Amino acid sequence: MANFTAADVKALRDRLGTGMLDSKNALVEADGDMEKAVELLRLKGAKNNAKRSDRSTSEGLVAAVESGGTATMIELACETDFVAKSDKFVNLANAVLDAAAAAKAGSVEEALAAQAGKHTVAGLIEEDSAVLGEKVELRRVASVDAEKFSIYLHKTSKDLPPQVGVVLGYSGDDAETARSVAQHIAFADPQYLTREEVPAEDVEKEREIVMEISRNEGKPEAALAKVVEGRLGAFFKQIALLEQDYAKDNKLSIKQVLADAGLTVTGFARFKVGA
Repeated sequence: MANFTAADVKALRDRLGTGMLDSKNALVEADGDMEKAVELLRLKGAKNNAKRSDRSTSEGLVAAVESGGTATMIELACETDFVAKSDKFVNLANAVLDAAAAAKAGSVEEALAAQAGKHTVAGLIEEDSAVLGEKVELRRVASVDAEKFSIYLHKTSKDLPPQVGVVLGYSGDDAETARSVAQHIAFADPQYLTREEVPAEDVEKEREIVMEISRNEGKPEAALAKVVEGRLGAFFKQIALLEQDYAKDNKLSIKQVLADAGLTVTGFARFKVGA
């Protein structure tokens, strides 16, 4: 009979986050040797990582931090909300975020190569994925350089970590309005800051679509240009932040709100888990 106690099983579970039966079986196989049991469980998890490679990761969390004129945001994904809200997964996300921020990573590739203690971020994720028993992946990384930041993290469920994150870079002194605009971004999901940033090919494609729609509706040829420009304006309102109606008062545009508050937005990023 292996020489270990129920307290040893609990200690192993607390250390790795593994199930009671897996922890007990590992201690039996290791003849009560705690470190050997840890190694056995990690090896077992590593072998299972390959089997999980094709699984979907629709759950997870968004986290962000500001450091030295740069704000970094990550989306760390997993398979189930059960793992997403676990302490081990949240702690892993914080470690990944800290490493990405320290390396000033602006892409997933740069973040995965960053050092996180004795591991790279990629190694840390692989090891913790083995323990958690689910596929875990760093899906997105963004960095924003600015004078000041407003970071807004939104929980879509009180039982889960943040699922939507916004980093807003700006200059000016009205932090309250900056936060309100960050909340607007979380809700409205703009893709660009200004209409000028929208790729020309996207604008032209939209122009062709609304032209065809307008013709099919029987709009007079002489009025088509004006109708199309009006509908393009609606298109820009959907995707360009400064063109959008303010979520808290649709009589105002975001451009007006910022001007009234003496703010200039220099950049932003928005992540939503699974989107």
